[in-house]
Amino acid sequence: MKYYAGIDLGGTNIVAGIVDETFQIIASAKRKTALPRPCDTIIEDMEATVREAAGQAGIAVRELDYVGLGCPGMIDITTGIVIYSNNLEFYHEPVGEKLSGRLGIPVLMANDADAAAFGEFKAGAGKGSQNMIAITLGTGFGSGIIIHSKLYTGFAYGGAEIGHSLLVKDGELCTCGRRGCLEAYASATGLIRLTKNRMEGCKESLMWKLVDGELEKVSGRTAFDAMRQGDPEGTAVVKKYTEYLAEGMVNIVNIFQPEIICIGGGISKEGENLLGPINTYINRYAFSRFADQNTSVRIAELGNDAGVIGAALLGEAFQCR
Repeated sequence: MKYYAGIDLGGTNIVAGIVDETFQIIASAKRKTALPRPCDTIIEDMEATVREAAGQAGIAVRELDYVGLGCPGMIDITTGIVIYSNNLEFYHEPVGEKLSGRLGIPVLMANDADAAAFGEFKAGAGKGSQNMIAITLGTGFGSGIIIHSKLYTGFAYGGAEIGHSLLVKDGELCTCGRRGCLEAYASATGLIRLTKNRMEGCKESLMWKLVDGELEKVSGRTAFDAMRQGDPEGTAVVKKYTEYLAEGMVNIVNIFQPEIICIGGGISKEGENLLGPINTYINRYAFSRFADQNTSVRIAELGNDAGVIGAALLGEAFQCR
């Protein structure tokens, strides 16, 4: 049996896992990222987390071919340098080289959303396909592109940022500095903003009761929960949000026409409440609607394990390696 090690480095936690040939995590370990702090101390914790996971699996680190690391930001996959990560405050940090030196084996790196996408492609909702787009609806709008079974990153590793494509010209301000990005409307953050705006315009909405009258308690679930209880304002928020998301999905189909679009993140738990409007839009507006085969939109299957599994399998992920 062959084993792989993967690290999912997030703003909250460092998670390392040992993955077997069937793409199952057989052992894992976790530490708090505890930001902000220096890069080198985070690397020390990543090393310790990998060693702990390997120990739990009964495997020596030297027996692994490599360790894969999914990291937020723009990653030079050929050198293991984090070109820029705003979440971690890394700027041109040679993370791969430093971690490799500490572990004594090679370290392969990718953007964390790309790693999670590859995990879903190999072991989750994209299994059996060759072309897939994975979307994560969280604080931002993460995305990963697989073409002919390889991750596509762009020639300088800043591509595949579907969330920063334009949806509304001169629209809401995005964290990237541009106005009207898909991320500003279709992320969980965008949904929360839309929910709050609607609530402030209607003090009688059930949504106020669901959050005990406190706007700070609004989450991505608030409008959906209100909709399920028949609240017209919550229903209006869900309708508008799913329209924004569906328009973005149609754009993806028109550009890539992947076999599968896989949707993950907390909001993906709404299932058919998302898939229904998306499929309606695709069937009505996608240029490929007249084709014999159409893109399948699915909910992600691996949850929080996708990043670790995808990172562990980075040895076969890159189109440009």
